[in-house]
Formats: sequence, C-alpha cells, structure tokens
Amino acid sequence: MAVLNKIRQRSLFLILIIALALFAFVLADLFKNSDALTAKSQNVIATVNGKEITREDFLQKVEIAQRQAGPSTTSTQIMNRVWDQEVRQAIMETQFEELGITVEKDQMRDLLRTSLASSPEFLNEAGLFDENKMNEYIANLKETNPAGFSSWVNYEKQIAANALNQNYYNMVKAGLTGTLAEGELEHKLEGNKVDLKYVQIAYSTISDSLVKVSKSDISDYINEHKTQFEVEASRDIRFVEFKEEASVEDENGIKAELNRYKNGQLVDENGRKNEIPAFAQATDNEDYINSVAASDLKFDDSFVFRGSLPSDYADDIFNLNEGEVFGPYKDNGFFKISKVIAVKQIPDSAKVRHILIPHLGAQSAGPEVTKTEDQAKVLADSLLNVLESDSSKFPEYVTEYSSDQGSVNNGGRYDWHAYGSMVPEFNDFEFNGQVGDLGVVKTVFGFHIIEIEGLKDSKRAVQVGTIARRIEPSEATTDKIFRDASNFEINAGEGDFEAVAKENKLTVRPVNGIKALDESIPGVGNQRPIVRWAFEEQVDAGDIKRFNIPGGYVIAQVVAKNEAGLMSVDNATARVLPILRKEKKAEMIKDRVSATTLEDIAAAENTTVKSATGVNMKNPTISGAGREPYVVGAAFGLNEGETSGLLEGEKGVYAVLVTKATPAVELENYQAAANRVEQQKTAVVNSRLYSALKEAAEIEDNRAQAQIQ
Repeated sequence: MAVLNKIRQRSLFLILIIALALFAFVLADLFKNSDALTAKSQNVIATVNGKEITREDFLQKVEIAQRQAGPSTTSTQIMNRVWDQEVRQAIMETQFEELGITVEKDQMRDLLRTSLASSPEFLNEAGLFDENKMNEYIANLKETNPAGFSSWVNYEKQIAANALNQNYYNMVKAGLTGTLAEGELEHKLEGNKVDLKYVQIAYSTISDSLVKVSKSDISDYINEHKTQFEVEASRDIRFVEFKEEASVEDENGIKAELNRYKNGQLVDENGRKNEIPAFAQATDNEDYINSVAASDLKFDDSFVFRGSLPSDYADDIFNLNEGEVFGPYKDNGFFKISKVIAVKQIPDSAKVRHILIPHLGAQSAGPEVTKTEDQAKVLADSLLNVLESDSSKFPEYVTEYSSDQGSVNNGGRYDWHAYGSMVPEFNDFEFNGQVGDLGVVKTVFGFHIIEIEGLKDSKRAVQVGTIARRIEPSEATTDKIFRDASNFEINAGEGDFEAVAKENKLTVRPVNGIKALDESIPGVGNQRPIVRWAFEEQVDAGDIKRFNIPGGYVIAQVVAKNEAGLMSVDNATARVLPILRKEKKAEMIKDRVSATTLEDIAAAENTTVKSATGVNMKNPTISGAGREPYVVGAAFGLNEGETSGLLEGEKGVYAVLVTKATPAVELENYQAAANRVEQQKTAVVNSRLYSALKEAAEIEDNRAQAQIQ
C-alpha cells in the first residue's frame, strides 16, 4: 500500500516520463527514416521548378499510356516516356505562368475549327465547318458516352498545350534579331582572310609510352573541371549466363517425332499401339495439324507465293505436287514438316478503292467516332446498296464518310499493291474476287466498302500446311542447366567469381555505370530486377545473386558501388588520359624547340614548311592540318610578315607566319548579313530551346526512392 501511495503522489511525474519516452521513440523512428516526416519520396516522385508530380497522377498516366502502346513496349519504357512528357509540361507551364500566356475561349474555338475543318461530322451542307454541329456532338458525347467525352476533353487539352507551346516558341523567335553590328561581325569573320606559312610538329611524333600521366594528374584534372565529371550514383556488375537451350539429343527427339507424322505410325515410342495416318494422307488438314499433331503453329489457309516461304527451303516446298510433304527442316526456332495442300493461280497485284466506316472500339478510331458496330454496319450496307446501282457516287461518299486519311485524297483508291499488303480480310476479298466486284468487308479498322478496279500478273501460289515443333530443351536438359547454375552460384559465393567462371568455361560479362532507373542489361535485355537488386542498400560489392531470365538464368555479382558526385579516377581515365598526354606532349615539344624561324624549326624537327591561303575565322580550318580554331585565331592577331611563337593546337604544336592579310570588303549596309544572323538564331530555337530550359530548371527526381520502377 505504501508503494501505491507513493505512485499516486508522483503520478504527474510518471506521466511526463512516459510521454517523453514515447516522444523520443517516435522522433528516433522519424530521424531513422526521414522520409516519414513528409512522405515526399513516396507520394511525390518529382518536383520541377516547384511543381510537384504526384505518384498517383503519374502512375495513372503510365497506365493509360501502357494501354495505348500495347504489350510490345515495356513498363520502364512507358514510365520514362511519361516522365519526359511530365517534366516537359512542368517546365513549359512555368514559362507560360511567368509570361501570363493562356489559351482563351475564342482562341480555343479557332483552334478546334482549324483542327476539325475536314471532319465530315462537323460540316454543313456547303462543306464548311459548323460550330453548332460540334457543340451538339460534344453535348451528346457528354450525355451518352463518358469515356468518349473524357477522350474529347484530353483532345482539347492537347490542342491547347500545342498552341501554348507554339505561342511561346514564336515569342522567343520574335525576340531574336540580328543587329547591324552582328551583321558586320559576321561579314568580317567570313570575309577577313589571311594567307600563311606554318610548321606543324604533330603530337604523334612523341610515343605515348614516353609520356607519364599519374593518377594524381588525372585526379587534379577532374577537380579542376568538376562540372564535366559530375555523375549519378551507379553500379558496376559482372555476370555469367546459363541458357536453357535444346541439346543435340533434344533436337533429334523433335525430328523423330515429326517423322512419325510424316511417315505414319503404328506404335508410339512406349510400344503402345497408337495408329496415326501419314500427313500426306490426311484429308482434313486443319484438324490434322491443329488437333492430331497439335502443331505449335496453327493452320493458315492462305495461299502464298514462293517469296513468302522460308528462304532456305523455298524451292523444296514450292515445287512439291499437291499432297507431297517436305521435311523435317529447321526454320526460325522450329523444326517443321510442310505439305502442299492446294495450288492455284493468284494475281500478284491489285488496284482497289474503298470507303472505311469506323465504329467505337475499332483500331485507329478517333475521338470523333460515335457509331456503334451495328450502326456502322447499317451505314456501310446502305451505301453499298446505292453504289451497286450508281457507282459514280463513290468519290462523293469517300469524301463524306471514309475515315481512311491515307486514301481519301486519292478518291479512296489504293493503286497497284502486292498480295498480302492489306489486312487478311481485305486481302482475301480483293485477290479472290473479280474486277468490278463490290462488297462490304469487316476488318479491325471497321467496315470497308471495296470495289476491285484491277487485277494483274496471275502466278502460281500454294496453300501450305505445316506441322511445327518449337525447338525447346527437354525436362532433363532444363534440370541440368538449373543444377549447373545453382552450383556456380554456390561456388562463386565461396570463391573467386572470375576463377570459378573460367573453371566452368563460362564467359564473364562486365557491365559498368548502371544507373538506378536503367532497365536494360547488355546481352540479356530488359532486366529491371537485376538493377533494383544492385541498388538495394544492404547489397555490397562482392554480393552474388541468381536471377531467372527468359530462357535461362543469370548469376550476377556487384563489383563496385559508385556514389553520386565526381567520377572516379579509374572511370575518368579513358577521357582524361588523351587530354593530359596532349598537354604534356605540347610542353615537351615547346621545351625542345629553340629555333625562331619556320625554316629552322622545320629543319630541327625533320618536317617541312607548309602554306595555306584564304583562311578565315568563320571556318577556322588550315589546309593540310585540319580544324585548328586556336591557331587560326592567333594568326589573325599577327601583322603581315610577323611570326608567332609556338601555339598548342588540336593535332600538334604550330609556328605561323602571316604572309598576307586581306580585309573583308566594306559594305554600305550590313542589313543582309544581319538578316542571316537572325535566321541562324531562329533556326536553332526548335532544337535547343527546351534543352536550355531543362538545363536551367530545378528538377528533383525521386523515382528511385519512390520505387515506381
């Protein structure tokens, strides 16, 4: 009881002690993970000139871009593309806001009128853009199609952004002028000329082995030119690859299986009765290929010319009679046997005209497309009915209805084109039909009203059925490769990576300078997991890890962790060594040359005096020596008959004598030259302006910390 009374008496003191302890615990955790104070590294992936790019907004745009790009583009490529777009938008918005540039309602109306001037949905009976039709279209879209309306809003935003960019670039160009003084300077740089004699003592006259460049020399150079050698954090790794490839035994097994289909089979490889008719005897070729043989490539009923067959075996297959089989043969990662199923004459080129009626969801359908698939089909059928009785309306309907911009200006016509140029359904209609045929064909782009205008040069074509087996390693082979990779990982972890690789006759591939957001590893392609692992805090130089890659394994080792800052001496050596060698060679040449006249210098150095005429500062090139800006500039500082001292050029040390100086012709007016200067300035705006703005921008990139890739 006495203890409890003391606790009650000092309860306030105890509460304070407990509170301070909890507060200290929270603070310690926050300082341990300082990002928790703001959660900025997780929620804000970048700050550009004070504008924040949030994780949620960024990833939403990445998702949209990924859907648009399709599976052929990697997620990292999409993220980098969206990143570049977002950074550019933030940089340009900063400029727009500082200058007060906006797109007002009237300008937006004009922009839409220009952009949609040729869209048939928004034209009146006179063929002119009708704003009321556009407003009605937008209102209907908003009411009936939220997704379509969202696309329209994004379309307007894009038009506005393009207009703002164009206005900004035009303002910059308008501010770039060429003054008369600049025009006069330009004229004189081009027109002032000197003739000279010179002696060149090439740096190559001194062997590199005679020039000693120490690591401290390279380090000093790096510190004197810090801006040229600032680098991001990077990692150096090396790896070996274990490929899951089919062995000779695996390939022989695949060929043996195909031969069972080629020749027919009464018993299978296990001795059980399993009668399979020979491929040549099959009557339902599609079923035989797809079901009986379960080919890795499905049956294709199209006819092909010789040029479409595998080049190494084209003659062997093309010259078969109907029902004959060729193979097994190896082609593009498969073993195959091929049978000529049918032969016929097909035109090798066609000429057609068409009208494309798109619908919602069709490939390449723009935001202005509102028709459902059924509505598009009804319209196509109704146009076909009219054209079958009056084909003269075809050009009119092309202009009014067709969305294929590649053919509208040519009356919907595709002139002579080869078999197989169009999508399959379109191709089948035109090459299996007759001249004059008219019909509706559905493809991924919508409904086409097609008229065949010409067919020519019929040639032999064959329908080929092929049973294919992908060349893959057997289970026994993949098990062996897995064991080999696992053993290497263990042995390399216990010993020397290079030595273990050499012992196993494996090639070690070094990859240096990997950045945190890199995606590709040379030799194995897109391997973000390897990059992420190399940048994990707990991973140190020397650590080894195995990675599954498509078709095998990679065993990687981190060789070095290079922190952000100045490039290391070892990494900078390749760049700096030639520069320092040249400087040291120049000093060695200058120290040994005591003569003062060109002739004496040439005699002492076992070379000759050369001449160059018409040298100017606009293009500082010396005949016989190449581009030498410093040497040419020094020559223009000499009087006629004056000889320079020893000059350090790009390719050697020079001594120069000016034999003649010819000034540029004086002009009464330098406006023409000033105009040329202005044109030169404005010509580089499109290519250099954004780069300059980006270089000057304050960009904080938190993508790596936010772990979005």
